[in-house]
This record gives sequence, structure tokens and C-alpha cells, in this order.
Amino acid sequence: MAKTYNESNFDAEVLSSDKPVLVDFWAEWCGPCKMISPLIDQLADAVADTADVGKVEVDTNQSLAAKYGVRSIPCLLFFKNGEVVETITGANVTLDQLKSTLEGLA
Repeated sequence: MAKTYNESNFDAEVLSSDKPVLVDFWAEWCGPCKMISPLIDQLADAVADTADVGKVEVDTNQSLAAKYGVRSIPCLLFFKNGEVVETITGANVTLDQLKSTLEGLA
């Protein structure tokens, strides 16, 4: 299951992580976000040993969304060593694509 990131734990959990991290910026009212939510949870379980996967709800964490320029959701940001190294916007993704991207960062 994907972790929940917010303004109070983002720096410690994402930016300071020694593993690659995928962060899914989403909203409750977003249909495409709900479509990929099970995929994000599957990914979290599949890569648990080598990467972290979590979600940021944009309506309650607006400053994080603004900081990373999130204008459309779902927006998937891949972090390595505290820096965004890859971005995917939209729900047109597969588990294999996400897993491959994360494994390439490990």
C-alpha cells in the first residue's frame, strides 16, 4: 500500500530518502486519479524493498503541489536524492512502465 505524504512529513520521507521515491499528486474529486490509485498501491507493494511510493492529496497540501509545479493531476513525480528526475502527468500509465522507471533509478 502506498504511503501518505503531506507537508509535515514530505522532507523526511521523500527528500531525505536514500531510495528512489514515486509521489502521486492526486485529489479525491479526480476521476483519473481514482483510476490509477489501485495501480499505485500495487506498485508500492511490488517495489517495497528498493523504492518508496506514496501519495500527496493536493487540496490539503497546496503548498507542496505549488512547490513542484503540479498543474494537472494525476501527476507522478519520481525523486532521487531529493530531486525530481522524472515526471508523468495523466493516467495513461502501466504498472510495468512505473516499475521500470523506479528500478532504473535504484
